[in-house]
Formats: sequence, C-alpha cells, structure tokens
Amino acid sequence: MAARRISGLLSRSFTSASASALFSGGRSSNLGRGISRYSTTAAATAAEGPIVPSVAVNYTQLLINGQFVDAASGKTFPTYDPRTGEVIAHVAEGDVEDVNRAVSAARKAFDDGPWPKMTAYERARILLRFADLIEKHNDEIATLETWDNGKPYEQASKIEVPMVARLFRYYAGWADKIHGLVVPADGQHHVQTLHEPIGVAGQIIPWNFPLLMFAWKVGPALACGNTVVIKTAEQTPLTALYAAKLFHEAGLPEGVLNVISGFGPTAGAALASHMDVDKLAFTGSTETGKVVLELAARSNLKPVTLELGGKSPFIVCEDADIDQAVELAHFALFFNQGQCCCAGSRTYVHERVYDEFIEKAKARAVRRLVGDPFKGGVEQGPQVDSEQFEKILRYIRSGIESGAKLEAGGERFGTKGYYIQPTVFSNVTEEMLIAKEEIFGPVQSILKFKDLNEVIHRANSSQYGLAAGVFTQSIDTANILTRALRVGSVWINCFDIFDAAIPFGGYKMSGHGREKGIYSLSNYLQVKAVVTPLKNPAWL
Repeated sequence: MAARRISGLLSRSFTSASASALFSGGRSSNLGRGISRYSTTAAATAAEGPIVPSVAVNYTQLLINGQFVDAASGKTFPTYDPRTGEVIAHVAEGDVEDVNRAVSAARKAFDDGPWPKMTAYERARILLRFADLIEKHNDEIATLETWDNGKPYEQASKIEVPMVARLFRYYAGWADKIHGLVVPADGQHHVQTLHEPIGVAGQIIPWNFPLLMFAWKVGPALACGNTVVIKTAEQTPLTALYAAKLFHEAGLPEGVLNVISGFGPTAGAALASHMDVDKLAFTGSTETGKVVLELAARSNLKPVTLELGGKSPFIVCEDADIDQAVELAHFALFFNQGQCCCAGSRTYVHERVYDEFIEKAKARAVRRLVGDPFKGGVEQGPQVDSEQFEKILRYIRSGIESGAKLEAGGERFGTKGYYIQPTVFSNVTEEMLIAKEEIFGPVQSILKFKDLNEVIHRANSSQYGLAAGVFTQSIDTANILTRALRVGSVWINCFDIFDAAIPFGGYKMSGHGREKGIYSLSNYLQVKAVVTPLKNPAWL
C-alpha cells in the first residue's frame, strides 16, 4: 500500500491546484505562501529574501570506521545554497589517503567483523530500525536535501524521504530470502549453489537525487551482507552524512558503511581504481561512466554497474487526450528542475495534434510556479550550481541559433541564485544539440512525427536508452511501442514511477545493470557451485 501511494504521488505533476490539494495540512504548511507565476515572481522573491532553513548542519566530516573524522589533509570545500550561491557549510575533502582508510575499514568489517556473519534476520532488523529513524527525522532530512540541492521541500518531504524508508524496508525483507539452489547433475554428485556477498562495494552517487541514490545503492548492498564505501557528489554531501549517522544509531557495526565526501578526479578515481574494492556502482554522466569503467578494468577488473545519461522520448499519439498529454509531458520533463536522467526530454507529438499541443505546452510552462523551494506550492527551484546553470543557458542559446522556435522561457529567472525559466522549443529536429544531448535542465524540445514506424526509428536513433513515455488510448499502439523501443523502462500513460520493486536501468550508453527490485541483488552477490560425491545414493 505504501509503495503504491508513494508511486502515485511521484507520478503527479505539481500544478498550482494539485500541489495545494496534495500538500495542504502537511509538514511544510508553515513554510510560506503566495508564490506567483514565473513571469512575475522575481521581484517579489528578491524583496522577501530566501527562507532560512530551520535545521543545523552538524555532520560535515568524513565517516570512516564508525567515526566522523577530518580528511587526512585537513582540507575542506564549500557546499553552496543554490537559491543564493552562498556557502552553507565547509565539508571535509576526502582524497586518496581517506579512501584507503575507508576501504581498509570496510575490508576489516567484512573479513573479520560481524556484519556478514550475522544472521540475515539480524541484518534485516537493523535496516528496519534505520527506516524508522528516517521517518522520525523526515523534516530535518528533507530540509537538508532542499537546502543543499534546490529541489522543492514538498517533493523532498512528501515523496523522496518516504521513498527512502520504503526502499530500506523492501531490502530488509529480502535479506533472509537470498538463497541458492540444489542442482541435479549427471552422475553421483550432490550439487548446490551458494549466493555469497561480494565483499567491499565502492559506490559513487550523483547530486540530482542525493538521498534516493544513497538508498538505491546502499540498500541492496547491505541486505546481501556486503560492506560499503560511498562517495557523495561534491555538490550535495550533507544528507548522506546525516543518514549514515542514523544508520549507526540503528545498530550498524563500525566499518560497514563509510562515507567519503570529495571530488571525482581524486576521491572518485581512487575508489574506482582501488585494488581492494570488490565491486563498483556508479550513477552519473555517460562521459564519467566511461572513465569509471576504465579505472575499474585497469585495476583489479572489479565488476561495475552503471546508471548513466538519457535522452528519453515521450511519444504523444494522435488519439491522445491532449490536455492530459500536455500535463504528463510537462511533468516528465520539468520534474526536479529537469535534473533527471530519465526526463522525457524528446517530446514527439503526432502531426495531427502538434499545433494544439504546442499552444497548451507553452501555456503550461508559463504557469509553472518557480521560486524559493522552501515556499509552499513551488514547483521549480534553482538548478544545483553555477556550472549546471550556465550549461543549460548555453543549450538554450544553441537551440535558438539552430533554428528551433522558442515558445516560452529561455532566460534566467530572477537576479539571484541559479533559477531558469521553464523553457519550451518547437520545430525541433534531430540534428539539433537540444535534441541529441542531455541538457539536464528545464528545457522541453518538441518534435513532430507522422506515423509509428517513423517515430520508432527516430526514438531509437539516440545513443541513450534509459526510458520512454508513451501516451495513447490504443492498447495495440502501446504494445507495439513497448516492444519496439530500446530502453530500460517504458511508462504507458504515466511517467517516473519509481516503486522499490521496479527495476531501473538502461540500454546502450545509458548503462549496465539494474537498480532496485530483485534484479539489483545480483549486483552484490557471487555465485559459488559446491559439488560433493554421493555414496550409494537412494536417488539422483
């Protein structure tokens, strides 16, 4: 029931009406009201000033062997408030020596410590206690996530933090259900397979969903009995450190979970190339994924799972209810400031409904509520940092210069922070950069198509294959597209449904392996065959 409720919440778009109905009476009711539409809010927002978060930043050191410690070098780096560009806190900057210390702690905890030797039921109980603590501290965690990342507080508190608790309960349920098989063999032998934890798991998570990606990685790894060294994104280190503190409060033994904050070329590269890391998991850009895979191969050939970039098609067929299709396509692209690897960033619309769709998509973008993410009803906060902000603006300029028609937005929103107007382009064609490359921002590119065979070919022409959306009233059309599209997830008349049990991952250059669900367990297990002779067996 909880999983369906959370997935349902995530699949809704935050219109001004739905946001008010969805979140009224919730934890964020005291965070402010009165945000107007993006075209008129900038002056009012600047005059009011940003809301001051009501949470202290208490955890800024590295977590190694159960203790918060400074980086070996003593260095720190700033993490910024994307609403203002101001420093929130200075966080310990992990480097090669810190990764070595963390891996050593994780190795000792795996080889000599209690975690893999615990019964699966005991491990499950710790995961369940951790989920309870996540729920208990929902508001503090959501506040840190919004402050560090810029996503709407209502999204973090009502959707993402509850999803974290749900996911750890899901994997707690799997912990004592991981088992092998007895295999019939030719001849007098007893053959069984054992599913064993793989060892020390190195994990590198991104900045767009910091806490959820922490859960997607850590949950299955710990349920299988592994130990973990996780590197956070330098843009968003705060919630993983807070969550790790709660894990030890739940009874996690020392050294089982280690958290390194730092930068990719130093701490990330050290983890990927470490000879004593047995498995690596990475979520991020395709370009960085190639580097991670190469470092893993050149070191100890550790297995790697990769969840990488996307340029997902969202296909609106000629039989679609246009009002519903516009709303869902808007959500598919603009959710989380467009900073979503599976965003429906190529909106294909049938030529018979294209003009109507354009007008309504433009009107919906103009109505989108942009502002301080701590204010109630806000749909879109700032981009995560100045680098991402400037990158998106460059793509917008590229779209204009390449001949796409700018229907809405296209500029900075306000004068402070990393806000961008919700932007819509029409007359987009495949050779344009905005149609080929992952923008990772609030920029909707709308393309026209004539028939199914054409749109299948065009949708599959991308180097990416993470996800796709299909909007149609025909079950035959849905079935054709479901099987024809070369992607890891296809959402029919919905989008971004992220239930704990649903596997997620990509085809082609969108990655290797799957996150969530039963499929993710195989990432963190070795299979061992055990063969024993049988003497005078009663049966074979």
